[in-house]
Amino acid sequence: MEGVVIDGHHLDLKSAEQVVFEGAPVAPSPEALERVHRAQEVLSRAVEADLPVYGVNTGLGKLSTVRIGHGDLRRLQRNLVRSHATGVGRPLPEEAVRGILLFRANSLLKGYSGVRPAVIELLLGMLNRGVHPVIPEQGSVGSSGDLVPLAHAALVLLGEGKATYRGEVLPGGEALRRAGLSPLEDFLPKEGLALLNGTAHMLSLVFLGYVLGWRALRAAFVAAALSFQALRGRTEPLDPRIHDVRPHQGQREAAAIMRELLSGSELVDTYAGDVQDPYSLRCLPQIFGPVLEALWLAEGRLRVEMNSATDNPLVFPDGRILSGGNFHGEILAFVAEWLAVALSELAASCERRLSLLLCAEDRGLPPFLAKEGGVNSGLMLLQYTAAALVAENRVLAHPAAVDSIPTSAGKEDHNAFGATSAWKLWRIAENAVRAVALELVACRWAVELAGPGGLSPATRPAHERLCELVPPPGDDAFLGDTIEDIARLVRRGEITYGI
Repeated sequence: MEGVVIDGHHLDLKSAEQVVFEGAPVAPSPEALERVHRAQEVLSRAVEADLPVYGVNTGLGKLSTVRIGHGDLRRLQRNLVRSHATGVGRPLPEEAVRGILLFRANSLLKGYSGVRPAVIELLLGMLNRGVHPVIPEQGSVGSSGDLVPLAHAALVLLGEGKATYRGEVLPGGEALRRAGLSPLEDFLPKEGLALLNGTAHMLSLVFLGYVLGWRALRAAFVAAALSFQALRGRTEPLDPRIHDVRPHQGQREAAAIMRELLSGSELVDTYAGDVQDPYSLRCLPQIFGPVLEALWLAEGRLRVEMNSATDNPLVFPDGRILSGGNFHGEILAFVAEWLAVALSELAASCERRLSLLLCAEDRGLPPFLAKEGGVNSGLMLLQYTAAALVAENRVLAHPAAVDSIPTSAGKEDHNAFGATSAWKLWRIAENAVRAVALELVACRWAVELAGPGGLSPATRPAHERLCELVPPPGDDAFLGDTIEDIARLVRRGEITYGI
């Protein structure tokens, strides 16, 4: 697989997706490593001059007024990492951990953090060789960076903590050894703080939600087009003239995609029982369009954050060391909340079309798509599961970013809770993937019962793929594994349409 070169400035979303989801190898650019080295020299001179620098020769948070003696500077960094690793809950999935390692390394490569190149090289060595720190889900308040989860990652660089390697949970030092890597002997001044004091945990979870959101939306267009045909929907609401007089770009593009997907179908416009379809068909552009726009909106923010210096203080080439607040996760919190609402609505629309497929006797489909209703329940319970996912999303979509709990005795008096927003988004995105999968399972049956010969050319390949995995309509059978198979296809982006 072709590798990705990072320099702190030009990491793009596609490359990040290749690293996080596909395991593409990563290398730092030599020019970026040279910038990192120069910044570390600036910091070293400040330390030798005994200039007061937050988190280097002072305590942290409320303890920033306490000066640290020269002999304790390395001890401060070790203690900082050990004391902050207080996370709880289930371990983050491997993809999220890969994102954390990638985004933290890229941020440090900007050359404003004062760390040695060796710190970044070990982060990337872990990423490339599959050493994934065990990082609990819960503990970050989204300001001062993701202190708690990033501390669990940083411990492994010292050979402490825990990490997985080739599917086995090991002590951090043993995981490094098996991968042919050596831990750092110690952290130099600021290196522990630089590893903790960033937004990589929030960013990684938002990035997962963003990528899965795109994959769910692309598959949802395909599912919606299949449902539309099985229900013999009216294409009049897709007419471009309707959308040109309300010219939201997402709405116009969604309508265009649906027109392309349905072009050549012999099933659409064949139901004469009503002059208007339900909203989940008729208003598809008005529902999917805003989801498109939310993803577009997130894209720019993620690109900026992926290539930002987010720790504190920052070391500048002119010798200045400035304290600020780039670790504050408010922008990521907002992005996560936007996407959480959008993907919740995407999943809700899937549930509504699924319900239509199961109750479309007037459109020629048997109740619940059961060939022999009564003795068979057909796909009745798919809608129950979809409803459960939508109900869960409704709760999770409540914003975490509108409230704050102060920390560090009030010194940190406004926290973003972006990590909570990001975790919710990730969970909602996973639910959206499964909601799309449930609609697709029903589409496989509904299209066959409606007459698969009339499908549009653009949707025929997707239906054929579904037919390979989903059994045909017939007697009731266990479909749990089948649903997960389809969800995996959606999650991997294999049920798609180009947008």
